[in-house]
Amino acid sequence: MKNENELIGSCSVCVSNIGNREGWIGYCLNRYFWGKGYATETANALVDFGFDRLNLHRIFVTCDPANTASAHVLKRIGMKFEGCMREHMWARGKWRDSLLYAILEQERVHAARSQR
Repeated sequence: MKNENELIGSCSVCVSNIGNREGWIGYCLNRYFWGKGYATETANALVDFGFDRLNLHRIFVTCDPANTASAHVLKRIGMKFEGCMREHMWARGKWRDSLLYAILEQERVHAARSQR
C-alpha cells in the first residue's frame, strides 16, 4: 500500500503484436486486498497506460472462469467478453479454460466517460 510502503500485488502490460498495436494486461493481488477497489484501479491504470503511452489499438486479458470477481472488474472498466478459450492453460495439474475479454481504443473513450 502506498502509505505503508507495502507490496500488495503485481501487474503488467505486454505489447504482443507491434504491427497490430495489440497488447495484454495482467494483475494479481494478495487475497487480503481483494474487494477493496484495487483491482479496478489497477486494471484501469494498465488500460490507460496501454492506450495513452503505448499507443495500443486493442488490449485483451484472460481470466479463470471461476474468478467471477475478476470478470466483473473487466466488465466494469469497459472490456467486452469475446469468448471462452477451452483448455487454454495448464494449471495445478489439469487443463483450465480461460475467458477472453478485450477493449478497443475507441471503446475506452466511451468507457471513461460513462465511469464519471
